[in-house]
Amino acid sequence: MKLTWARAACSHPALSGVSRAHFGELFAELAAPWQATRQSGLGEARGRERRRAAGAGRKPKLVFCDRLLLALVHLRHQLPHEVLAEMYGVDRSTVSTAIRQVRPLLAARGFAVPDRPGARLRTLEDVFAYAEAEDVELRLDGAETQVRRPRAGRPGRRAFVSGKRRQNTIKTTTFGDGQGRMLLSEVVRPGRMHDQTALRTEGFAEQLRGRGQTVDVAASVAAAMPDILNTRGLSVLQQAADAALYDGKHSGHAVLADARHARHPSINGRRAGRPGPEIWGQAA
Repeated sequence: MKLTWARAACSHPALSGVSRAHFGELFAELAAPWQATRQSGLGEARGRERRRAAGAGRKPKLVFCDRLLLALVHLRHQLPHEVLAEMYGVDRSTVSTAIRQVRPLLAARGFAVPDRPGARLRTLEDVFAYAEAEDVELRLDGAETQVRRPRAGRPGRRAFVSGKRRQNTIKTTTFGDGQGRMLLSEVVRPGRMHDQTALRTEGFAEQLRGRGQTVDVAASVAAAMPDILNTRGLSVLQQAADAALYDGKHSGHAVLADARHARHPSINGRRAGRPGPEIWGQAA
């Protein structure tokens, strides 16, 4: 009963983000690739051909329909794996494995192009070629999401500790058009990696140099000065600069923080009202 309820709830467009008809098309498209990938992985783990007929042995706790729903709900709402596991009555590791298996299949489909039915953008080269051909203004943004893994003491944990947030995070680079519609979201990288390093390793600079043209860049700039705010407290200066940053968004002007910005409510060191500071798992 719990599985039936969870499946019905997660398949609702409010949670999955797609209509049930679209989900059916997505399921039909990805079921075969998922099964092929799964059988290949099982074959590598066995190291030999299977000895029993297909269908024998332990049944998976979640069929592909449920795995796809879990991935869609998690990607849309960033619900923790523990919450989804409670809904389905399974262990958290089962949900984590399901999402980890489905995400590459969704990523391989690429991103739908606004007003271009059937067209897909899969790489950074595709995005730049589309923007050049259609005279589209590209907007670049970085998202940082808090994560709970890896745990303290485990090898490699330092790579995920963000120098800005002092927490375990992952970062993604997102490209959109002038209307804010997403065109591509690049690979996830550890939170310790600087945004400039990510742009170099992801090939953004090469795309600009290869086309030999200038690119208009829209940036929000703000600063906070101790002499104006009468403090040298780093946390106060950072909070004031973060609040001033939003006053200058889309204006083309830099903003110098004043006492009004220093008094602006903040949560976890970030401007209150900014998407993410008060919600675990959201991009700050």
